Amino acid sequence: MDSIGALGSTGGYAYLNRAQRRSLARTASVAAGAKPVIVGVGALTTRDMLGHVADAEDAGAAGVLVPALGYQPLRAAEVVALFEQVTSETDLPVVVYDNPGTTGFTFTREVLTEIAAMPKVVSVKIPPVSAEVQQACAQVTDLRDAVSRYVALGISGDRAGACGLLAGCDTWYSVLAGVFPRTCAAITRAAQAGDGEQALALSAELDPIWDLYDRFGSYRTVSAIADEIGLVRPESLHRPVLPLAGDEREAVRAALQAVGPRD
Repeated sequence: MDSIGALGSTGGYAYLNRAQRRSLARTASVAAGAKPVIVGVGALTTRDMLGHVADAEDAGAAGVLVPALGYQPLRAAEVVALFEQVTSETDLPVVVYDNPGTTGFTFTREVLTEIAAMPKVVSVKIPPVSAEVQQACAQVTDLRDAVSRYVALGISGDRAGACGLLAGCDTWYSVLAGVFPRTCAAITRAAQAGDGEQALALSAELDPIWDLYDRFGSYRTVSAIADEIGLVRPESLHRPVLPLAGDEREAVRAALQAVGPRD
């Protein structure tokens, strides 16, 4: 991998207290060695978020991932103010996390333009683009115009990873790479080399897993995969979220069998 993302949505950051998150940020930074680590710092209050930013700095993070998280739906001016404060109180590069399905806030073109102009904002993690490459290109081109060529665009939503890269995104903020890094790297390298047919074909091989995302979400799905292939013992979702079991767990095993051995 080119970089490591710790304490993102699928990392379960929202279920962990500050001490746990501080410990995980340090563990990730040590384990990653020379690889840069981007640490998620999402929190409901700006006060708590700035505490997580400070912990990420102390842990040796190379950057922070900042969502617009809110129990009360946030307004545009509140999100702009959040990023103004974060960027003024850290020297770390900031990645904007546009995750409307979780946060309830959708970054408009105008808000993205304002935030992207702030010092230290270096990238935007965008929601999935169209599965049709030409339409995806139009979406990415519009976003590129909004944030300028100096701010990287990163595709989110694993099913859209290959298409987003082929449409002009600079990077793929992948969930599945946490359990199948070489598989996801192969998709990325094919797209970066301009081999769209190969990139899309490699991604299509993973459709059984993308379908699980649609049914159960990436958090539950990837946790179950990590348990099934022996990366974690025991599986460690945080209540009230429960591990997939019964027929749902059999669906995970069936998907893994369908895609074959991966690493």
